[in-house]
Amino acid sequence: MNPPLEITSTIRIPSEELRFTFARSSGPGGQNVNKVSSKAVLHFAVATSPSLPEPVRARFLSRYASRLTTEGELVITSQKHRDQPRNITDCLDKLRELVQSVVTPPKRRRPTKPTAGSRQRRLTSKRQQSEKKQQRRPPGND
Repeated sequence: MNPPLEITSTIRIPSEELRFTFARSSGPGGQNVNKVSSKAVLHFAVATSPSLPEPVRARFLSRYASRLTTEGELVITSQKHRDQPRNITDCLDKLRELVQSVVTPPKRRRPTKPTAGSRQRRLTSKRQQSEKKQQRRPPGND
């Protein structure tokens, strides 16, 4: 029984909700690659997980919709290392980062108006630019 994956002090994902499968990895390792299934594939049902609070789940589903299967399952793979336990840890770290990125709600943008001083500076700058351009024109038939 593995300990739960701790995201924050209030959000923990129990190991029963995480499903690992293993496959043969590509890349370096010589004959080891042909014999050992060291690639870790993590499956996590985000849409039905009771561990995620509803607002966090909604933000996760909207932000990472392209990474989910049609059943609402997140699939994370790791084949960075030559041994299975390190790839499992890597998958768990990736999942932790994804969930932590949506834990805090985004700040609402408050529409602001330009200050009187900035409006004045903008108009003065425009006037100076206009005068500069008019000075370059040849004197003529106005």
